[in-house]
Amino acid sequence: QQCNLAGWWKNDLGSKMQVFNVDNKGDFSGMYHTAVSSTQKPIKPSPLRGSQHLDGDDKCTFGFVVNWKSFSDSTAVFVGQCFTDDKEREVLQTAWLLREKVDNLDNDWKATRSGHNVFTRVNPDE
Repeated sequence: QQCNLAGWWKNDLGSKMQVFNVDNKGDFSGMYHTAVSSTQKPIKPSPLRGSQHLDGDDKCTFGFVVNWKSFSDSTAVFVGQCFTDDKEREVLQTAWLLREKVDNLDNDWKATRSGHNVFTRVNPDE
């Protein structure tokens, strides 16, 4: 079984993403609906673009970029791998870097954050 990223996913923080169709090169796009933000502006869905390996198993690696342009001046990159857990659920283990805009080079040290999230496949209504 091949890892299929297309569909809806929800992570451990309550954020959701929808991956549209993955093409025959492994490229995809979608929308990210974050549940967390440090901005005071209303959160809006943000576009994502990525690529995955099209391995013949369910453990492919992938990466994608989220541009938070609809409510923020930051950008995030995610890398991850597909797995199936012991309950036969599809799981995406990811790590991320979030780059926030800073006003000058002296503040560059505080501009990048990192973390990890676990996504599981969900129905669109969940």
